[in-house]
Amino acid sequence: MGHIKEPVGVDFVVDSTPLTIEDRKKISEIIAYYKATGRKMPLSKAKKKTLA
Repeated sequence: MGHIKEPVGVDFVVDSTPLTIEDRKKISEIIAYYKATGRKMPLSKAKKKTLA
């Protein structure tokens, strides 16, 4: 992994967001599927948000 140089006057901030329990379970399912089959788990497409 390379080093990213910050441009003058710009600060890069890395902020991780905590995972929900539902997200943790889904990630665990995906990892278990991959370990059992050696293939990526087929995922459904995310629903698009519509502006009202």
